[in-house]
Formats: sequence, C-alpha cells, structure tokens
Amino acid sequence: MAQFDVHRNTGKHRDDIPYVLAVQSAIFDVYRRRVVVPLVRKTALAAIADHRFNPSFKIERVEVVLHPLEIVSIPNDKLGEFVKSLANEGDRITDALDVMLSRVWG
Repeated sequence: MAQFDVHRNTGKHRDDIPYVLAVQSAIFDVYRRRVVVPLVRKTALAAIADHRFNPSFKIERVEVVLHPLEIVSIPNDKLGEFVKSLANEGDRITDALDVMLSRVWG
C-alpha cells in the first residue's frame, strides 16, 4: 500500500463512494491502519464549489471527486483491492489537504 494508491471501497456507501485514496506517508506503514480520503462519484454531488479543494479524477471511466472533509482511518484488512496509483497527481492531492489543514485561512 503506497501513498496515493486508489482502492475499492468495501464499505456500505460504495455506490456513491466507489473508491478511497490512501494519503498517509509511507513512514507510517508499520501501523495496522491507513488514512484514506473518499473519492465520491461526481454525479452524487450537487456542485463543486472549489476545484482546488475537491479535485476530480477519472478512475475506471468513473468521474470521481476527492472529498477531504470525509477523511478517515480504516484497518488495513478493510481496505479494498488496489485499483491504480494517483502518485502522478500527488501535488493536487496534497494541495487539497493543505487547503483543509492550513492555518493560513483562519
């Protein structure tokens, strides 16, 4: 499991949230949990107010949106199968998380 790997969502909301994105650094790989951010179907959202905070991606022909406000930690054994890596989108993902966590905004 690597940072920015996309996995299938095995949870009960997988229809609207088909994937989760692992975001934690590899230095925490020894832990039994992974911090993930949901990738929500674009069609399940009314609108996207800030494309920097909610970047869009296409995974297996499905348009999804990163939803940082729903960040969670899940046990490794609950993480679904690996789908693809978004490592090439790491800057956009980190930027979205920075918008949420930065003290710059107040």
